[in-house]
Amino acid sequence: MALRAPEGTRDLLPDEQRFWTHFKQTAADIFGRYGYQPIETPLFEQTDLFVRGIGEATDVVSKEMFSAISGENLKRLLAGESIKAKSRLSLRPEGTAGVVRAVVQNDLVPQGAAPAKLMYAGPMFRAERPQKGRQRQFNQVGIECLGADEPTVDAEGIIMLMRFYEAIGIPVDRTRLLVNSMGCEKCRPAYRDAVKAYMDEHADELCEDCLRRSEINPLRAFDCKKEGCAAVMEGAPKISDYLCDDCRAHYDAVKRLLDLAGISYIEDSRLVRGLDYYTRTVFEVQVVEGMGSQNAIGGGGRYDKLTEEVGGRPTPGFGFALGYERCLLALQAAGMELPGRPPCDIFVASVDDSVREVSFRIVQAARDVGLTAELDHQHRSLKSQFKLADKLNAVLVMVLGPDELASGVVKVRNMQTHHERTVELKALRSLMERFLGARCDAAATGQLFDQK
Repeated sequence: MALRAPEGTRDLLPDEQRFWTHFKQTAADIFGRYGYQPIETPLFEQTDLFVRGIGEATDVVSKEMFSAISGENLKRLLAGESIKAKSRLSLRPEGTAGVVRAVVQNDLVPQGAAPAKLMYAGPMFRAERPQKGRQRQFNQVGIECLGADEPTVDAEGIIMLMRFYEAIGIPVDRTRLLVNSMGCEKCRPAYRDAVKAYMDEHADELCEDCLRRSEINPLRAFDCKKEGCAAVMEGAPKISDYLCDDCRAHYDAVKRLLDLAGISYIEDSRLVRGLDYYTRTVFEVQVVEGMGSQNAIGGGGRYDKLTEEVGGRPTPGFGFALGYERCLLALQAAGMELPGRPPCDIFVASVDDSVREVSFRIVQAARDVGLTAELDHQHRSLKSQFKLADKLNAVLVMVLGPDELASGVVKVRNMQTHHERTVELKALRSLMERFLGARCDAAATGQLFDQK
């Protein structure tokens, strides 16, 4: 039986891999306008980073993390020995904790410094039940801003994300932006107590996970996907009734800034996001139709206590992440097809094997100039080589045979106009350089090679 990719993973084949590259580049271009710089952190971290940062009550930590262990440490565990905390490792289930750890470890926000604006892109790992829009290895793009607590940072980040969706092709009218405030350490304890008391009153209507959450972090119950629990939590107290003056002012300021930018949003008092580190602003972007229950394509919020959780000094933070696979589904639901392979600039066809070495040199010269170029590697007939050139969507085909070589020329056919001309071999590099400058303009390219 042939081996297959592990359950919950999938291959990014060439067409999709090219789109993933475009996806990341679009994010880098747009986020870069707002001052965000790239960072890359390890695929695995100490497990304690996620336990302390994300929260033990979250499904991510309690159920979904992939732990990694060396063979030597596995032997120790099997022998009943303990292993050091630094040897307890997990694949990253999200990007924020690792970036915050990197900021603290490398002191990227010294006292009094400007905030660190960072962006990342890459794979994350969660041991979830695989389904459409939910993989065990998935890709995310995200940003983190550490060192500023102003509502302008929150609004700027939300606006930036919505601009990205527009640029990548997700129709604005197919999305909705949900916003909420989760309060702070001053006002949230009273709200947690109120939610806990409400859940105790309805304990016989809640699932076991929610009952466990009620003891550790009752707000996690708002994120339960079971219909019965969702119906119960619909009647729970609202955070908006418990916000302190500072949190209410911060939330109101974020909404005013979104209004000024013309960003439409829906206030959702039940929105809590899935991780424990959030404070104050939280938000989520959903696709309105075509994706079923897995309709969230991005979200985030403020986390002003996370740096302290990972051993740093108090440093306010804000960030978001968006799922590539979810965005791809949203684009496909909107009718987008993945762009195909880009055209090959030049294909060099050899009449017979006696000219293959010269054909090889021509192809290398074209690539050195900056063009994409190909030749036959399987000793095909000339007719079959033209078929291959068609398959590669070649713009030009250069035909070289013994007669052409003896005369120091090569035949060049424009595959779009079918015009053919003879070019001296010694003039090829100059023509290739001119082609490179003209290829962004199909008309100019045609004129260049169709001229007598």
